[in-house]
Amino acid sequence: MKITIIGGGNMGGAIARGLASGSIFKESDISVIDVSNPPLERLKHDFPGIKTVTSNYDEIHLADIVVLAVKPWLIEDVILDIKFKLDYEKQILISIASGVTLENMEKSLNKSSDDFSLPALFRIIPNTAVSIGESMTLVATDNASDEQKYLVLKIFNDLGKSVLIDEEKISACTALTSCGIAFFFRYIRAAMLAGTEMGIYPKDSREMLAYTMKGAANLLLATGANPEDEIDKVTTPGGVTIKGLNELEANGFSNAVIKALKACK
Repeated sequence: MKITIIGGGNMGGAIARGLASGSIFKESDISVIDVSNPPLERLKHDFPGIKTVTSNYDEIHLADIVVLAVKPWLIEDVILDIKFKLDYEKQILISIASGVTLENMEKSLNKSSDDFSLPALFRIIPNTAVSIGESMTLVATDNASDEQKYLVLKIFNDLGKSVLIDEEKISACTALTSCGIAFFFRYIRAAMLAGTEMGIYPKDSREMLAYTMKGAANLLLATGANPEDEIDKVTTPGGVTIKGLNELEANGFSNAVIKALKACK
């Protein structure tokens, strides 16, 4: 099975790296096409077996799966460049462009007023942890068989965790996952600043915070507990934790998080 990724930038490159490090694709089964050489050179340096191509779609018909990993405003132009090279009956087409709906893609893929055939379409939203196989990936689809859905979910489960959702929920879930990872990083950055003020070296506080966050996440996943129940376990009357939690709320922590996530929708 072969996969071609169009766009070797931050997210396209991250997906390529994740796939090359995963268990489903060999490096030689992965091709990345980009208009610019530098990202392809960086990718080739890390994974010499990946095939890199500059602005050439001539062999795109050889891929079983084609991933569109370009900026949203470029999706239509790329589809117009490749749609007559695709095999609609056999290939799976995936877009990771935020804000580009399945309907948008279908309109661009129509070859003529007499030809309404479409490939299996997937709209996927990973986050940048895909490069290390730890992404939370959202998957919506149209015109795909159960076998194709299973295959795409299997591929992205190999890169973390994937979930099939209705497309109408993608914006809300993107705020939680794709945008959400930046919010977790921002908390760590702020906590590192506090650590520095309290006399802890940044590299030490970063490690402590990252492992603490990892432990908290794994605890919820392992137990299925309500976060508030876990908070109660470390919040003793008159203790330091409740003082910190009250300070967070006094400064609008929960309200700020809610507003930030809703702003991303």
